[in-house]
Amino acid sequence: MKIGLVVEGSYPYVSGGVASWVHMVIQQMPMHQFEIIAITPTQLTEADYKYNLPDNVTGVTNLSLDLKYDRPKPKHVLSEEQGRLIQQWMTFQHVEAPVFPIFEQAVGTSEHFFASRLFFELVKTSYETEKQSGSFIDYLWMWRSMYTPVLELLQAELPQVDLIHSASTGYAGLVASAIKQRQGVPYILTEHGIYSREREEELLQATWIPVEYRAHWIRFFHHLSAEAYQEADDVITLFDRNGELQQELGAPAAKLRIIPNGIDAVRLSSLPVVEKGPILKIGAIVRVVPIKDIKTMIHAAKVLQEMDVAFELTIMGPLDEDEEYATECQQLIEQFELDPYVTLAGKVDIAAYLPTFDVCLLTSISEGQPLAVLEGMAAGVPWIVTDVGACSELINGREDDPYGPAGFVVPPVNPGRIAERCAWFATHRADAKKLGENGKKRALKYYQTHQFIAEYVALYEERGLAYGGHRV
Repeated sequence: MKIGLVVEGSYPYVSGGVASWVHMVIQQMPMHQFEIIAITPTQLTEADYKYNLPDNVTGVTNLSLDLKYDRPKPKHVLSEEQGRLIQQWMTFQHVEAPVFPIFEQAVGTSEHFFASRLFFELVKTSYETEKQSGSFIDYLWMWRSMYTPVLELLQAELPQVDLIHSASTGYAGLVASAIKQRQGVPYILTEHGIYSREREEELLQATWIPVEYRAHWIRFFHHLSAEAYQEADDVITLFDRNGELQQELGAPAAKLRIIPNGIDAVRLSSLPVVEKGPILKIGAIVRVVPIKDIKTMIHAAKVLQEMDVAFELTIMGPLDEDEEYATECQQLIEQFELDPYVTLAGKVDIAAYLPTFDVCLLTSISEGQPLAVLEGMAAGVPWIVTDVGACSELINGREDDPYGPAGFVVPPVNPGRIAERCAWFATHRADAKKLGENGKKRALKYYQTHQFIAEYVALYEERGLAYGGHRV
């Protein structure tokens, strides 16, 4: 079977997180071929790959959001019905699959469409309906910015596949929905975090959007998610709370399914035990990007220093995803005079570090079901995590879990509470060891690679057969 995997801002150009999950899926399914459809902000090449692609990857299609596709100007005027469908879809009245062929074939390039009378009337009517009072020119350009990627992505050349699988909603879900419509293949959607909620958090803090237009942008991304939920045959997430959120945002309950992440728990649980010393060794396995809130981690380290706790914090993860943010983090370390205690180690072999840690930290403001936490748990390291995504479920277990806590859960953006919990680990070594053992047992029981891969293998086969089997 040839499976298309649609990813946004991830594999194979970014390491860690969802990209690690994608790489694992491909490696664990040598019986299938995979076509990667990677949506990126700008055009990238093989030189930008962060992974050596497995042999069963048959191709990578890079769709950049800044790319314009050259198409001839349409030779006919859109019908009244086509205009109605476009108007309803673009104003978020409801998702309407028949609009895709119109965007793909009948409107021409984005520049052709934006120069049309239909587009101007759409924007004008929406401006009046929303009772906007800001600049109409700004509002018009917002619409252009919003729908340029949509039109360009829907007009892109896409590979033929037997089944399409997107790792999020958003632009990835839009492309996957279009492929399902064009090719008549099954569509599986996996959401690690809730895409539209994450975009909402970012937009509320964005300075490039006028305040009066932020609500429109937020509705746009919720609209893209609703489209993906409607088109997908299966809507999968990693834990119960996310499933409830998906349903609130429009995912049909009958499509919902929970498939947790998995890791090589046996290998990590077999790492050699390292004797711990008097200095509290703290680790963080994390991408150095704003959503992981590394700055709160550094602020917590400053509080811990002021509490006279002897510690070392090693932050392990790539520094090149957001170089400006990584520089700001390094400057904050220097400003607080924490250089002897806090290290941005970059991308390293975490297996060499995990046995040396007394505790690990995750200070994210948004998460799905972080692989890093599972990896640390499997190695017997207790955790301090923020109460986002599946973190609480991983640390405390689900209702039927018999193992007990594997660390502590704290509110996001709370350096003081994080420092207090770190200080606890410095004086409760025996209790900390018990927390680590609880986490190792949980990871070995519920979160192994073969468990989640088996569920996806069965789902691929089930959906492939339902749609007529292997066709490519």
